[in-house]
Amino acid sequence: MHVQEWLETVPAVAVYALVGIVIGLESLGIPLPGEIILVSSALLASQHGDINPVILGACATAGAIVGDSIGYAIGRKGGRPLLAWLGAKFPRHFGEAHIATAERSFQKWGMWAVFFGRFVALLRIFAGPLAGVLRMPYWKFLIANVLGGIVWAGGTTAVIYYVGIVAESWLKRFSWLGLVAAVLIGVTSMLVLKRKAKKTASGGEATPAPAPAGD
Repeated sequence: MHVQEWLETVPAVAVYALVGIVIGLESLGIPLPGEIILVSSALLASQHGDINPVILGACATAGAIVGDSIGYAIGRKGGRPLLAWLGAKFPRHFGEAHIATAERSFQKWGMWAVFFGRFVALLRIFAGPLAGVLRMPYWKFLIANVLGGIVWAGGTTAVIYYVGIVAESWLKRFSWLGLVAAVLIGVTSMLVLKRKAKKTASGGEATPAPAPAGD
C-alpha cells in the first residue's frame, strides 16, 4: 500500500484529537513537536478529503489556548519552586539559561511575549507557566493567549493547507512526497524558530532587563 493510500485510511477524528492534544500539552509546558504535528496534519488535510481544515485549525487553536491557560494556572500556583524543579528534571528544556532567556523576553515585552511566543519554539513552551510565575494579570494573558493561538494555529493551518492544494497534482504522482514534504517543512520551520530563539537570547543578554510588568 502506498503511503498516500495508507494516510487516507486515518480517521479524521484521530487527526483532530492528535493535533489538539499534542499542541495543548506543548502549550502547557511539555516539550513536544506541536508545530511539526500541525504542519504535517494540515498538509495531510489538503490530500485527505475527510479532514476538514477549518475543524483542524479550530482544534489546534483550542489546544493552544486551553494548554496555555492550564500552564498559566500551574505556574501561578507553583511559582519559582516549580521552575527550579523542572530545571532539575529536564535540564535540556528548562535549564537556567532557557528560563532566563524566556524571563527576559517577558520582562521586556509583557503580554506581547505571550502573543509572539507562539511563533518561537522556546517561548511557546514557557509562555503559559512563566506568565503565571511572574503573575501577569490574567486578563492580559488571556487576550494575548487567544489572539496568539488563533493567528499561529489558524494561520499555520491555512497556509500549509493551501500550499498542499497547489501541490496536489505533484503529490498524487509521487505518493511518498506528501510525507517527505511534511517532514521537510516541519524540520525547516523548527530550525528557523530555533535560530530566532537564539537571536532573542543574545539580544536579551545585551540589553539590561527592565522591571517585571506589574499588575
